[in-house]
Amino acid sequence: MHEFSTFDTIIIVTMIVAYILGTGWLTVRLRSTSNSQFMVASRAMPAAIVGVLLMSEFIGAKSTVGTSQEAFTSGAAAAWSVIAAGVGYLLFGLFFVRKVYGSGEYTISGVLKQKYGQSTMVVVSLIMIYALFLVNVGNYISGAAALSTILKINIPWSMIIIGIISTFYFTYGGLKGVAYVTLLHSGVKLVGIAIILGVALYMTGGISPMMEKLPPEYFTVSGKVGYATIFAWIIGTVGSIFSTQFVIQAISANKSANDARRSCFYAAALCIPVGIALGLIGVCAKFLYPTMKSIYALPVFLQDMNPLLAGVVAIALVASVFVSVATVALAIASLIIKDFYIPWKKPTEEQQLRTTRILSVVIGLAPLVFCFFLPEILRLSFFTRAIRMSISIVALVGFYLPFFRTSIGAIGGLLVSTVVTSVWYYYDNPYGIDNMYVALVTPIVFIAVERAIEIVFGLKQSAPPTTGTAAPAE
Repeated sequence: MHEFSTFDTIIIVTMIVAYILGTGWLTVRLRSTSNSQFMVASRAMPAAIVGVLLMSEFIGAKSTVGTSQEAFTSGAAAAWSVIAAGVGYLLFGLFFVRKVYGSGEYTISGVLKQKYGQSTMVVVSLIMIYALFLVNVGNYISGAAALSTILKINIPWSMIIIGIISTFYFTYGGLKGVAYVTLLHSGVKLVGIAIILGVALYMTGGISPMMEKLPPEYFTVSGKVGYATIFAWIIGTVGSIFSTQFVIQAISANKSANDARRSCFYAAALCIPVGIALGLIGVCAKFLYPTMKSIYALPVFLQDMNPLLAGVVAIALVASVFVSVATVALAIASLIIKDFYIPWKKPTEEQQLRTTRILSVVIGLAPLVFCFFLPEILRLSFFTRAIRMSISIVALVGFYLPFFRTSIGAIGGLLVSTVVTSVWYYYDNPYGIDNMYVALVTPIVFIAVERAIEIVFGLKQSAPPTTGTAAPAE
């Protein structure tokens, strides 16, 4: 591995700056001029573009860096962390997307409000904000690891740069601007991953030399990860897709329910090959640099490219970071504005847009305070998915099991699950039970017990809320 010269670094940095300026200009040109454009792009996005947005939500900074990091220590089976998103989008498109689109809502809390009432909406919104905030902490950490390698600056400065630029993207662009710029970011990101994989396999001489030297489990279906963890990843990712705010928001930007379903299938098709590529990159890094820190398993290959090629890959990594941070921050802003600010202030359209942009600046920069704890990226990523999965369980009960649908069961199940899952994660999964399973079982048990108590003691079931007018599903 060699170091870039000063001239090489200048070339790479110049390419990155030119890209940032170009996409920044594009964001301003495509910026949202109304709150409707900011939140749902006026429901006028093509299905293919929404599919790319959905894919980027689960293959962002954490997944690109985090999956390769996990593969470095556990083998190519780490690819399941991304392949799981492909499974999730397929199931979401088959069984759930029409119901979400037909609700006429663009927040998961709004969807559940129609099934459980106002109190449940508030609890869901707060839990989702908590989960998404932690998602962006992970995005900043993984993005900073890549950026510090590229720009030769320390991680704190890398985090600050990510915060400022990403905040600009979504504060000015909203969903309309972010969507089209994300399309460009995602295209560059996929090219960059392909280049890294090509360089990595060239340096290793292909897969055969690695299979001879590395432990056999690096090339098995389960690897060192294990089937229990892989199954937990799939459950957690499927559950989080069913409830993640930006997924609901992007789905709502489609022109029709049929387009919404197609966008899910596009996202599923993109996730699987990318996951395999990221897993192989991590294995190649282990073969070539077995003693380095695992977090550099993906960006380390930039050092072995010529400056122009490294510049393209560097742009891809930077784009991945910006996509991740911007989409998550946009989702948080949407929840706060729709569920708390609008009911409180009842603002005009202009006031909504102005407040949304001010709030977006705070949301974009707040994770910087928490980034210096440096947790293991993929582990944090799946903990946040576990939290969101609890919301999915409540949503599925609301849609498909009306007999168990009560506001007390929903609120209690969500609150207990959030607390227990967080404690389980903090204590590093006691008894070898992944916190994903805790998040899956806890709301189910609470809802079932609450309903049983109602029946045994003859208590009156909470009346379902009056559902407002919803956009018809196609």
